[in-house]
Amino acid sequence: MRRYLAGVALAAAAAAGSAGAAELSAQERAQITAAVDKGAPRMGEVARQIWGFAEVGYQETKSSALLQSELKKAGFKVEAGVAGMPTAFVASFKTGEGPVLAILAEFDALPGLAQAAEPTRRPVPGIAGHACGHHMFGAASVQAGIALAQWMKAHGVKGEVRVYGTPAEEGGSGKVYMVRAGLFQDVDATLHWHPGDANDASQTVSLANVSGKFRFTGASAHASGAPWRGRSALDAVEVMNVAVNMLREHVPDGTRIHYVISDGGQAPNVVPEKAEVYYYVRHADPQVVRDVVARVQRAAEGAALATETKMSFEQTGGVYNMLPNETLARVMDGNLRQVGGVRWDAQERAFAEAMAKQLPPSKATLESASEIQPLRIGGDGGGSTDVADVSWVTPTVGMRSAVWVPGTPGHSWQAVAAGGTSMATKGGAVAAKTLALTGAQLFRDPALIAQAKAELVRKRGEGFVYKAMVGDRPPPLDYRGKAGGE
Repeated sequence: MRRYLAGVALAAAAAAGSAGAAELSAQERAQITAAVDKGAPRMGEVARQIWGFAEVGYQETKSSALLQSELKKAGFKVEAGVAGMPTAFVASFKTGEGPVLAILAEFDALPGLAQAAEPTRRPVPGIAGHACGHHMFGAASVQAGIALAQWMKAHGVKGEVRVYGTPAEEGGSGKVYMVRAGLFQDVDATLHWHPGDANDASQTVSLANVSGKFRFTGASAHASGAPWRGRSALDAVEVMNVAVNMLREHVPDGTRIHYVISDGGQAPNVVPEKAEVYYYVRHADPQVVRDVVARVQRAAEGAALATETKMSFEQTGGVYNMLPNETLARVMDGNLRQVGGVRWDAQERAFAEAMAKQLPPSKATLESASEIQPLRIGGDGGGSTDVADVSWVTPTVGMRSAVWVPGTPGHSWQAVAAGGTSMATKGGAVAAKTLALTGAQLFRDPALIAQAKAELVRKRGEGFVYKAMVGDRPPPLDYRGKAGGE
């Protein structure tokens, strides 16, 4: 913590000494956006390859290797397999002593939802699909890093831009292990983005989250011939679920608890010897999450006692809530407004119109893709993300751009379909330009970095010491299973 506060003080001193720090010129802005435009065709090719790989968390071998290759070709030095995760990497482009800016890149897919790039439902063979757009997330972040590095080199800007390849965002908490390993310790600011169905730089408060698998072991027997000899692990799962559902009335407001039975046995005529249920607990306060998870565990212990089975619990993930940074948000919002929204051609518009007929009712209109939404700071984002842990150790800001047809829900086949089209590439280009411009502005104006750091310290409180919600467990490299299923 002392080292961090010393960094804040040094940054503030640097800012005071450079009160007249040069703004980005129109020529520099044009250079950065032109670099993204020039690289956009290749960015689209890379994204489409990763979309086709559709590799789930911690199994993104080809996706990670492809992004690393693109960065190496652009002059980045790449360290692979960091923080105990084979598909994680840190790529660095350093021109001298100066600010260190991080850009996050994700690339994991979700189990199921394999879909053709068509506006109607057409499942295709495959165990996973990019229903959250991380294929474009990774490709556009890499393009942003490359454009920013080219600008730094051309203008003699001192500092370092890093692209962090972060696996297993979907429930595997990959960034948590990178934070825990100290890989963000010297980072001055972190930039990220996410595919969406609109364009904005609003900063919402995500929910803290703990996920894990409750496994029960009983005794198998013939379910009809000798059921008295069996002890059903599935019964234990069901008793636990009933107990947890009773618990919902007695937890703090805003708590979210959800589960799936990931193993319920193999055949009805066999008393299940083993069964598993996969739980998430969320709340805006990390301590509430810890407390509720402890109560869910006691429900599991009671279920095991009631059914004469044995229970074990493996925590597979855990993340903090997001700390929005208003200082950085206003910088990013200004750059996004200069970039502007997505512009579709006639073919893309026809795809969007056909897709809109397949979407749930929504207030969204197709014109939202070309608009920039108002900036909002705070408010409940509903979901959880391991980016949140990064936001507690370095000032962090993100945005979204219209990769999907307006009204598309995340984690849907519609998101997979749009993600495989040129529409996604255009949304990715908006994000890459905004990230690169924001990074360049921070390099030019150390006062912004100092202000963002001071805001972070104020929001998280003096004396904060980061402790990962996952404890000291190693990364759960097998949490998706060999085939990507749960």
